[in-house]
Amino acid sequence: MDLVRRAAYGLPATSPAAYIASTTGVKVHYLGSEYSSRRHDLCDDYVRAIRASHLAHPTEGYVDVAYNALVCEHGTVYEGRGPNRRSGANGTAVLNTRDYAVCALVAKAGGGLDTPTDAQLHGVRDAIEWLRAEGEAGAYIGGHRDGHATTCPGAPLYDWVKRGAPRPGVVPPPATPVVDLSRLISAAAVDPPKSGTPVSYAGVRTVETALLAEGLLASSLVDGHYGTSTIRAYSAWQRRLGYSGADADGIPGKTSLTRLGAARGFTVID
Repeated sequence: MDLVRRAAYGLPATSPAAYIASTTGVKVHYLGSEYSSRRHDLCDDYVRAIRASHLAHPTEGYVDVAYNALVCEHGTVYEGRGPNRRSGANGTAVLNTRDYAVCALVAKAGGGLDTPTDAQLHGVRDAIEWLRAEGEAGAYIGGHRDGHATTCPGAPLYDWVKRGAPRPGVVPPPATPVVDLSRLISAAAVDPPKSGTPVSYAGVRTVETALLAEGLLASSLVDGHYGTSTIRAYSAWQRRLGYSGADADGIPGKTSLTRLGAARGFTVID
């Protein structure tokens, strides 16, 4: 993380903004004005100019730059109000206390540099993790528009936020499938359907795929219908776990299904 503390670029070392112990998370912002790409040695000048404009605002009553951190196109994080300081950028007193604010130096659409660079996205992510580590920010990541009527942080940044703010070039792990036990049992009660009817519950295929991986069901029978073949295969799984009689009837129970999920990569809810 390339972090420039306040005093290092000419601000008072500590922000006068009110102290807060923690937040639910971080809101991401953009400038929303025109902004042009510039040499890195000019970025701190721009951040100081933002602070000066905030302090000179005739009605907002800012005591400092509104953001807890600002991130330039080169990926450097400039300490704004910093950790444990109430934001001034999220729109209302409640929202400013609830979440920190991180601003990417990005223009409005068509206003110059209007799409964040990869280095900048890494920097915003660095700032979020810094505020978590030093300011007790929670796991939530949102955009300024979440909870407040605004277009901020613009379409490109907001799309990134809604994808979980991933680091560029890092492929997120696939989501873990979830199987609803009650819906699975309901499917077992109504399947197999008449030929051509739709699958009654998509989670059936997840379970059938797991039974295939366990060598208990043929690939041709992984069809999403909890029919007699799936019942026989699940009964074999139950017997493998030590169940017998009515406890191995091929209808899933919480314990046997959870163990299948643990072995084959899905989560069970009921």
